[in-house]
Amino acid sequence: MVTGCWTFYIATSRVFSTESKMSDPLAEIVGLLQPGAPFSKCVTGSGPWRVRRTQSPNPYYAAVLQGRLRYRGQNGEEVILGAGDFILIPSAQNFMMLSDAPSAEADMVIDPVILPDGDYRVGSVNGLVDMRALVGYCVFQSDDATLLASLLPELVVVRGEHRLPMLMQLLGEEAAGGKPAREVMLRHLLEVLLIEALRSAAELGDLPGLVRGLSDERLAMAIRVMHARPERGWTVAELSREAGMSRSGFHERFQTAVGMAPIEYLKTWRLAVARNLLRKREASVGEIARKIGYRSTSAFSVAFTREIGVSPARYARDTKALPGLDGTEFDGAIA
Repeated sequence: MVTGCWTFYIATSRVFSTESKMSDPLAEIVGLLQPGAPFSKCVTGSGPWRVRRTQSPNPYYAAVLQGRLRYRGQNGEEVILGAGDFILIPSAQNFMMLSDAPSAEADMVIDPVILPDGDYRVGSVNGLVDMRALVGYCVFQSDDATLLASLLPELVVVRGEHRLPMLMQLLGEEAAGGKPAREVMLRHLLEVLLIEALRSAAELGDLPGLVRGLSDERLAMAIRVMHARPERGWTVAELSREAGMSRSGFHERFQTAVGMAPIEYLKTWRLAVARNLLRKREASVGEIARKIGYRSTSAFSVAFTREIGVSPARYARDTKALPGLDGTEFDGAIA
């Protein structure tokens, strides 16, 4: 299994690298999110149980290995997950995971039992295991995490994709170990996991987000040119021509699919690029302004200060690298 995981990781890493060089929007956004070290564990269930998560917005993921479980969102919507299914919630708050068997508030799990083999048990400690899953979360360490996560769908469900559980196993092993370059490995594995989950998603439904926009061939043309040339003063009319659509039809279709207007998306992307360049401190404020489409440094500074609250120069001076997480936190949930 480990050999297979490594083969898959190496192959997929090459795909990730190639896509990044081609200015693939999804790869670029996942890269800018800076996914950090995960907390991952194996959870087994027996009988009725339910777990509520409300504590943090960290991206949550679960791969069901045996049996079934249910996801229930804050609005009461439910998704049934069976063996081989994978769920990713980029901003995971106010949801529940429940046993396939009917459960009640009395079955709420506060502190899962840690078994001798290190697995976590929900439900009956001595009962027959009817559910097994790999679950965990990662963190987006970028200052732009909230901004960029808004471009991702609220919920991703992938059915029967065997590579995702393999990736999660490798993530868990890497997170638990202390080998050299651990943080580098974790970051790249998480980038691959997020990209693979998002592009493999088979049940995005009507949820807006970047993935849905990229799945639309015409909209994808416009999104890619915005990413490839953020310095150009794009208008809706020009972007609609890139998509081969009428201006009004393009605007409405983009808004519905992505969840924001085309120029709002372009502004969001430019801001993320600018902040990333400022954090790296590899270019002057004037150079960054030109890279994202401003003709003058002063105009960029005014716009940046209005949106971020500090000037670009102050942001570059004050921004520090975020500390890595060791993945040891446990919030008392299947998360």
